[in-house]
Parts: sequence; structure tokens; C-alpha cells
Amino acid sequence: MSQLDEAVSRYNKLLETGPYRDLAWAEALHERMESSRLSAGGRLICPFLRPNFVSRRQYDSLVKTGEALISAIDRIQQMVLASPALLARLDLLPAEKMLASIDPGYQALEVAARLDSHLVNGTLHFVQYNADSPTGAGYADALADLFYDAPPVKEFRKRYTLGRVGSRKHLLHALLKSYKQFGGVKKPNIAIVEFRASYHSGQSEYELFRDFFREEGYKVEIVSPEQLEYRNQVLRKGAFEIDVVYRRLGVQEFLIRFDLTHPLVQAYRDRAVCVVNSFRSELAHKKAMFGLLTDETLTAKFPAVERKAIREHVPWTRLVAAAKTTYQEKTIDLPEFIAQNRERLALKPNDDYTDQHTYFGWTMDAAGWDRALKQAMRAPYVVQERVEPVRSVFPLMSFGHLEFREMQVDVHPHAYLGKVQGCSSWLSSGKSGFSTAAGIVPTFILDSKS
Repeated sequence: MSQLDEAVSRYNKLLETGPYRDLAWAEALHERMESSRLSAGGRLICPFLRPNFVSRRQYDSLVKTGEALISAIDRIQQMVLASPALLARLDLLPAEKMLASIDPGYQALEVAARLDSHLVNGTLHFVQYNADSPTGAGYADALADLFYDAPPVKEFRKRYTLGRVGSRKHLLHALLKSYKQFGGVKKPNIAIVEFRASYHSGQSEYELFRDFFREEGYKVEIVSPEQLEYRNQVLRKGAFEIDVVYRRLGVQEFLIRFDLTHPLVQAYRDRAVCVVNSFRSELAHKKAMFGLLTDETLTAKFPAVERKAIREHVPWTRLVAAAKTTYQEKTIDLPEFIAQNRERLALKPNDDYTDQHTYFGWTMDAAGWDRALKQAMRAPYVVQERVEPVRSVFPLMSFGHLEFREMQVDVHPHAYLGKVQGCSSWLSSGKSGFSTAAGIVPTFILDSKS
């Protein structure tokens, strides 16, 4: 049994056999979440009673491999910006291409990003790069603060050292550094731009960031796109003049509702406001980016550390099209290959902000897979080689009783200006469709006490 497995077993036993069988502590934890408004749509964002633990070696691997991968993605993006042929392989909308052509005025292509990984023992696979408007870091920080002092976690800390990996200060530093590169010289006013629900219960993640930025001495407002005005070279919400936009809405999401005459786009084009992440981040956000990344004809001259990270930790991916491509150095007809290899392939929408479904070939019959392939040929989809999900047993309180469920665990390292600084974890049933047993859990680095 590994150290992590032993730690998980020990924690779960604490809840089953010790004084913590009385779930008053869990009710108190949930009340603290409610009072901190860590809920969405009336549901707690974390229904679970255990943090996710990663070992020091695993975290170091996430950092080293993640940063090598981000460096390779950055290199590919520079190639894409210089090559219409490569840009076409990302399958962007015309408006997305236009926005990507605008220089944001600072260096980083993604100021804030999130990698989605499957992490188990010594193996690590990255399945997606969330580069547009990544979420989870603010909630993870707030949950870590609550869980760290929960009674069973305090008891557990007598035997193990738990390290927290917060993100908020790193995000603020990255915003300010980008603003300085942009040419900003004063203390900036920051607008967090997001779509606001007409009714709102609970606290959005953006409010957590707003409160933190204000505590650090900055004027910050949460703004919906409809509230923005642009006149006399100044982007504003009413009397609030904006220097930095922290963009918390997806590009496709934005373009469904607005066109390129929107005040945010006008101010961005005129370089009257520093927008983070820039609209260029959509290049890396498309899942087809992994298709370029796993094309060895493009990466042959990349540094050895980046090629190793791609080869060992990124699943083979291609944009679905009636075309020839390569798989394990052999030329294949892509639709034919997909049709014949459903047991080891998944079909995923190229962009998360669509209502298209993901299809896992190994869960489907031949007829269903054939229908999925036809759908993928009509809409922007990628095909990706199968990556085994990671599963672990987590306790939760269900109708006042302790229950244990095996959950799929996705670990999300968060990166700022290319450096991995923080981590969140997402638990789900692993099946498509809505489930009440899903949510974010805090992630702690676990070490034995010497």
C-alpha cells in the first residue's frame, strides 16, 4: 500500500470509528460553507468530507511537467500566429480569428491557465488545457482554509504534514505584471467581467477574488458585459474607469451574445484597456491545440524536456476531418481509424462552451459510435486516445448519514505566467449528466511527519 493509500484509509477510518462518527462537525463545516456563501444554485460547491491528498513527489511532477507543457504550447501558439495553415487546424470561428490577431500589449499568451490531469501513483496524463477563463482556484483556496481546521483534519495533522497551495496572490501578481508590461504606470482599477445570473444565491468565485483584491488595496468591481461603455478612449462602468479587465467569460460565450462592435472589443482593439486573459488565449483553449502538440512533425525541434513531456503525458489527439494523418508514426485515414478503434478513443467538442456531447468509445456499442462519428464530422470535434480515469473513495454526508462513494478525481494545477502555483481537484461520478455528488475539494500536499 502506498503512503497516499494508507493516508486515505486512515482518514476514512477516523470518520468511521472515532469521535467523528458523530457528524456534528460535518454539519458545522457545511454551515461554515453556507455562511461563506460557498454554494451555487442552492448546492454546496463541496459536498465531500475529505480533501484530496497528493504526495510531494506527485506535486513536484505536476509542476515540472506542467510547466514544460505550457512552454511547448506557447511555442506552438507562436507558430500558429505566423501560419494560416496551422491556424486553420484549430478550427476557429472567423470572429475568434480576428480577435486572436490583435496584440494584447503584453507578453504572455495566457496569464492564467489550468491544466486538467489524471494523476495516480507515478503516472500523469494531461487531457485538457483551460486557457480561456479557467475556474476553480478561488473556491479551492477558500475550501482549503475551512478544511484545514476541521476537527478530523486537525487530528489527521498529528500524523501527517499537510501543505496548502493557494493561488489568489499569484493571480494578482500576474495581473499586475501584465499591466506593467502593457504600459500601465498607476495603481489600476480592476473590473472582473462575467455574465451575471438574473437571480443569485451563493457567492461566485469572482466575488472571492474581488474581496481579496480589495483587501490588497485595489479598487475592484464585478461587471457584466452589458454594463460596459467606451468613450474618449476610456472603458467604464458608470463612473468607474477601468484599467484592467480580468475576463471571466469564454470567447465563444461572448460571441454568441455580442458582436465585434462591443465596447470591450473596441477598447481592446484600441489598446485602451489591459484584458487578462487576452482574446489570444482562445488559440490554446481549443482542444485541437493538443492535435498540434502531438504532431511530431511540428515539435521535432522543440527542447528535449518539452518533447518528453508531450510524449509521456499528452494523449494523441487530432481534429476530426476527412483526412489522412499519423498515429504512432504510421499514416492513417482518420475517419476509418476512428470507426475501427472505438475501444481506445474518445470524441470531444473542440470548445467547452458548446452544448455538444463528449463520447467515450469504450462505453458505447458500434452503432452508437458510428452515430457519434457522424456528429463529429459535422461539428468541430477532436478525437483523443483513451486515458484511464483516476478513482478514489471519498466520504460525504447524505441525508444526515455518513456515506462513502468511489469518485473520479481530476487534479487541476493552476498556472500564472507559465508557472504552476496552486492546485484544485474536481470529483465526479465520471458519467455524463447531472449529479448532486460532484464538486471541488481542496488539495493538500501530504508528507509524513519525521
